Parts: sequence; C-alpha cells; structure tokens
Amino acid sequence: MSPDHEQLSDESLVAGLAAGDAEVGRSFVRRFEPRVVGLALSMVGDRALAEDIAQEAFVRAWRHALAYDARRGTVAGWVLTITRNLALDALRRRARVVGNDRLAGVERTWTAAGAHDTDEAIDLRDALAALPEPQRRALLLAAVFGLTAAEVGEREGIPLGTAKTRIRQALLRLRAAMVS
Repeated sequence: MSPDHEQLSDESLVAGLAAGDAEVGRSFVRRFEPRVVGLALSMVGDRALAEDIAQEAFVRAWRHALAYDARRGTVAGWVLTITRNLALDALRRRARVVGNDRLAGVERTWTAAGAHDTDEAIDLRDALAALPEPQRRALLLAAVFGLTAAEVGEREGIPLGTAKTRIRQALLRLRAAMVS
C-alpha cells in the first residue's frame, strides 16, 4: 500500500474506487481482503470458492462505489454485506443440487459425537438429534445449505408456511435446549 493510501479513511478509499483510481482500488482490496475472504470462507467452507466470492465482491464494490452511502453504514459493513449476499447465492446454487444422500450425510455429521466436542457442542448435537426429522431437515437446508424458506418448501414438497413453521420451531427448540 502506498504510504499516501495507508492513511486514507475507508470512505476516501471508496471515493477513489468510484473515481477509478487503480492504486486506491488496490489499497481498498488490501485493506478489506482478509475480512472478505474470511467471511466467505466461514460461510461456504471452500477456499477456492471463497476466493472467487471475494473477487466478485470487490468487482461489485468497484462497480457500485458511487452508490455507497455512509449514512447507511460503514464501508466494512457495506463490503461485507456484498460478500455475504454473494456467499448466500453460492450456497443456494450448491443447495439446489443437494441430494438426499448429501443432506443425510450432513445430518449424520451434525448429530455424530466427536472426540473433541465441548460441552456446548455436545448440547447442540443432542438438541439437533432430538428435533423431529422434518424440522431438522428444514433447519439444515436453511442454515447449512442457505436455502430460503420458499426453497425449503419447494425442495421438501411442502407449502411455504409449513417450511417457515418447521424452521422457526426448530430454532425455538434449539434455543430452549441451549438455554436450559
């Protein structure tokens, strides 16, 4: 990062991005890349996909830099929201091809005992295992695979309201189990 750009505020970097300043653009990427890649990686669990998501997030930030409004949030929040939305899109694309075998594998992984489980992990695993299967499936499709309630309903062949109810009831049961 050039010494001049190290001192620029986040907002100034976005303004430079909007103006098409390539050096400021590189500074912007260097400043936010660890957080953007980290968020994408934590969401999708695949380094190559996370890096692709990060690259697309920076392209979108560059294309839409003029639309950034400091009154609506921080630059970091803005670029991380772009990243989150792209990661969710990637998860949804991946989830559309989720077969029953893959879903069953995730269920087994999430409910299986691990040698290094903490007490909290054991409680969560037990609470997940105790959920009725339709609620557990709906929750995993939404939380792990990133499907919307409408997509869960379509995938499971149930009405949207039923999908929403299953997800909500599963979350309420998990919360109750984790609090007690």
